[in-house]
Amino acid sequence: MAELATIARPYADALFKAGVPVDAVDALAAVCADPQLRALAGNPRVSDDSVFQLIVDVLSRQGLTLPPAASNFLRVVVDNGRLLALPEVASQYKALLNERSGVSEAVIYSAWPIDSGHLQDITASLERRFGCRLDVRVEIDRELIGGIRVVVGDEVLDASVKAGLEQMKAVLTA
Repeated sequence: MAELATIARPYADALFKAGVPVDAVDALAAVCADPQLRALAGNPRVSDDSVFQLIVDVLSRQGLTLPPAASNFLRVVVDNGRLLALPEVASQYKALLNERSGVSEAVIYSAWPIDSGHLQDITASLERRFGCRLDVRVEIDRELIGGIRVVVGDEVLDASVKAGLEQMKAVLTA
């Protein structure tokens, strides 16, 4: 949603400039993604102070104390009614961190789990291909049948059986 991304951008920039730790940003996004909390925050009978305190309490039960900059950030987000934007803020914040450190996010879709040794080999090959360090995440997609599909930014490398079969079908029906 473009509007949400537009709303999230200045918040992500502020967090980045304030040097808020990524674990605090992730924790805030995870708590604020909860549908029950969103419903509570949207209730006009519940004060912003109550919503703020509830989030702080949930985080403290998880063993996380927000640094002052993150606490101030949360206060601004709650007061401005922008809790819905927090997951997108976290996503943009990570993108800023990755950009600064020269790391790109990569998602490897595989029909089957990939063992750690093979994943290291794939990661090394992809890093040579893209010319940067990669933060790799693996997701299982049984529809691929076999092989892998890799997404790095807006580039897609599809070496799956499914893609091969689709190419063969296109050639045979042409």
